[in-house]
Amino acid sequence: MKEFELKYGCNPNQKPARIYMHDGSDLPVTILSGRPGFINFLDAFNSWQLVKELKEALGLPAAASFKHVSPTSAAVGLPLSDKLKKACFVDDIDGLDDSPLGCAYARARGTDRMCSFGDWVALSDVCDVTTALMIKREVSDGVIAPGYEPEALEILRTKRKGNYNIVQIDPDYVPSLAERKQVFGITFEQGRNNFEINRELLQNVVTANKDMPESAVRDLIVALITLKYTQSNSVCYAVDGQAIGVGAGQQSRIHCTRLAGGKADTWQLRQHDKVLNLPFKPELGRPDRDNVIDGYINHNEEDVCAEGVWQNYFTQRPEPFTKEEQRAYLDTISGVALGSDAFFPFPDNIQRARMSGATYIAEPGGSIRDDLVIAECDKLNISMCFTGMRLFHH
Repeated sequence: MKEFELKYGCNPNQKPARIYMHDGSDLPVTILSGRPGFINFLDAFNSWQLVKELKEALGLPAAASFKHVSPTSAAVGLPLSDKLKKACFVDDIDGLDDSPLGCAYARARGTDRMCSFGDWVALSDVCDVTTALMIKREVSDGVIAPGYEPEALEILRTKRKGNYNIVQIDPDYVPSLAERKQVFGITFEQGRNNFEINRELLQNVVTANKDMPESAVRDLIVALITLKYTQSNSVCYAVDGQAIGVGAGQQSRIHCTRLAGGKADTWQLRQHDKVLNLPFKPELGRPDRDNVIDGYINHNEEDVCAEGVWQNYFTQRPEPFTKEEQRAYLDTISGVALGSDAFFPFPDNIQRARMSGATYIAEPGGSIRDDLVIAECDKLNISMCFTGMRLFHH
């Protein structure tokens, strides 16, 4: 296939639209179902690069959930605890522990379920039946993978009345070293960002606390590879092999850190017994439960515990989850890794990161206030390394 005609570009008025290879060669993808759009392919190709790099860096199957050209989460295939299975709505999936790829997908899709509503899925490995069954029941635009087991493909083809977007990519495809884009009719060209993120990148620990266990190295690699494909400015919190809070596209780095930290906090609080045991009405759908859980934790516009409101969602009125209770719970959290795509210019980022349990940090370094940032890490007993490498993505 030399080119694929798209219904339209980013918006319905942007026609004609297509994808094709600049050198006239065949596209490295096969569309097995559906008709992906312009933004679908942007998500597909960015997310595929992310999971491919995660698999190469850590040797574990990887999955990502993408929305509007940034990941809501990415994860590798580590087993889930019973609490995490329940928080991710996968405690009813038979055989999950036997599917590392399924575990990766359950983590990635379960991290920020509100933002993953209508997402694009990327899988590093051939999609198996367990993973396909989980994808089938979520609201999603499409999936990209290097292959699909026959039964898994048939499961996915039943989604959206047979119109679910299923893309297979050639895992051996290597893109050109130069990449181009047009803005306002002007062509930009740059070398591809082929910088390899690995353990060696994390050796320059600049804080008094030099402790950097293997689990922290793994999680920092997850965070940094996630940032490599996240719209900048961006920071990413990660733990247990998954990105738990991504702050993308903010003009101020402290806003990135707050945004991502708030998402990471919500992920932690979803595993609190109060949340896991909310008495939902049995007919309440999964997306509605996500919205209610977010309201219950974050005290949104609608007070889901208020009289006249709780009856819409619960069989009995739940006790409110107070800010004081939440803070006490979050204060017990540690061992979280935090990556940043550029240096932290002020120590306020470190203070906010610690509030979300950050114990390990990786950032490029190079700020005129590096000494103040390092001093704040030392004050909070945080271990931080300078990578020397910026990871802007636009």
